[in-house]
Amino acid sequence: PGGCPALCECSEPAKTVKCVNRNLTAVPPDLPPYVRSLFITGNPLTDLPAGAFPAQRLPDLASLNLSGNHLRTVEAGSLALPALRQLDLSGNALGSFSPQAFGEGGSPLEELALRGALRDHGVLLSLAALLQSGALRNLSRLELADNGLLLLPAGMFTALPALRQLDLSNNSLVGLRNVSFQGLGQLQSLNLSDNSLGVLRNSTLAQFRSLPALRHIVLGRNTWVCDCAIEDLVAWLKESDQVEGKEALTCASPDKMLGKALLKINGSDLNCSVPTDLPSQLQTSYVFLGIVLALIGAIFLLVLYLNRKGIKKWMHNIRDACRDHMEGYHYRYEINADPRLTNLSSNSDV
Repeated sequence: PGGCPALCECSEPAKTVKCVNRNLTAVPPDLPPYVRSLFITGNPLTDLPAGAFPAQRLPDLASLNLSGNHLRTVEAGSLALPALRQLDLSGNALGSFSPQAFGEGGSPLEELALRGALRDHGVLLSLAALLQSGALRNLSRLELADNGLLLLPAGMFTALPALRQLDLSNNSLVGLRNVSFQGLGQLQSLNLSDNSLGVLRNSTLAQFRSLPALRHIVLGRNTWVCDCAIEDLVAWLKESDQVEGKEALTCASPDKMLGKALLKINGSDLNCSVPTDLPSQLQTSYVFLGIVLALIGAIFLLVLYLNRKGIKKWMHNIRDACRDHMEGYHYRYEINADPRLTNLSSNSDV
């Protein structure tokens, strides 16, 4: 106890252990209990089983760097450390990430780096389940860059009230319509650069406005589509002081707008004579039409109810008139059918 694993470098005064590029295939079982910062990087390490870092033997381990290995599986309970504050899993091709990796009672983790580690969609869903469970409510910094993400699971960040920095740069995000930033009252920095964003909708812009601490939004190097749908984004950019380097944001399409600065776009440049969001307008029209028809039906039923006695009397009158009319037909039929009354009938007609 207190010694140093054979393939690692240890510094007891600095409370640090480094096992870098040592061809390790498993976590050393004899890590010294004084360690606070542990680096296990550049190894062919593929699996983190339950108890890989025993909590009783490593009570002070606060910073854990496992980047640049070959990790594929992070099992339940493998990261259940009572003092863990920083975790770096970047540069691993994760294939399985247990939502219970940090144990059942939650974790004090504050910083989580997963740069280039979420190429598998199943791992992304597992991470979303982990975040939504509330196990990482103390998380203040989350790095999800370089993962090729197209869309994010809905409600992925709703259980992170302490989050201050969120890095989503260098992905392939095409939209944020299903992403909710509600509840992130402490969010200060949001990096969305180097994605495939074509526009930001009013719902997303309204969320940005509602976050009082958010003062650093990075939107550079996205594929902005400068048609009528971008009017709201342009208006927001002109009035907001949240976006860094907004002067450099330019249009990527259509060709006539290529390279034009978003801040210099005017309504005349877009020629917005056609409704920009036709599906939503049609949906609104259908809802309005349904409301009008329901109102007309309610008025019709009310009129029937208020005039129920008159309607009943009118129907009785119609019934009596029909009955008298049918009796007249029946009487004439009897006369015509009786030969003895034929002459009488003829004389009566005369």
